[in-house]
Amino acid sequence: MNHDIKVIRVREVMKPGVDIVDGMMTVAAVLGAMQHPETRTIIVDKRHADDEYGIVMLSDIARKVMAAGRSADRVNIYEIMSKPVISVHPAMDVRYCVNLLDRFGLSRVPVVDNGKILGLVSYSDIVLKGMPGFHREESATAT
Repeated sequence: MNHDIKVIRVREVMKPGVDIVDGMMTVAAVLGAMQHPETRTIIVDKRHADDEYGIVMLSDIARKVMAAGRSADRVNIYEIMSKPVISVHPAMDVRYCVNLLDRFGLSRVPVVDNGKILGLVSYSDIVLKGMPGFHREESATAT
């Protein structure tokens, strides 16, 4: 085992900005209020302490609303979310995060610590910001 490899943590590569919305909001309202569209992800907030977070990707909106011929003004975000979300801890080694993404067929996951969303991490974040010897500033197109 090579002990010279520097461990890169999820917190070092994640995007800290994430949109967290109320599940009762309509898809149209959520899209209009998005402050971090580069994440292509919306987190649906917990309703109470014993609830779990939900997640909606922009691709979910394309498939479940647009392609289905539904009105974005009449669909609540909770109707199209996936819940509960698979999440990672900010201290996780990015190599394990990649394994988790691959195992579950995910492109990105929320980063959660003590029950609170801290950000999102994706394959692109891991490659562009976590590849040893290859660091670059975050790009608006990298997700």
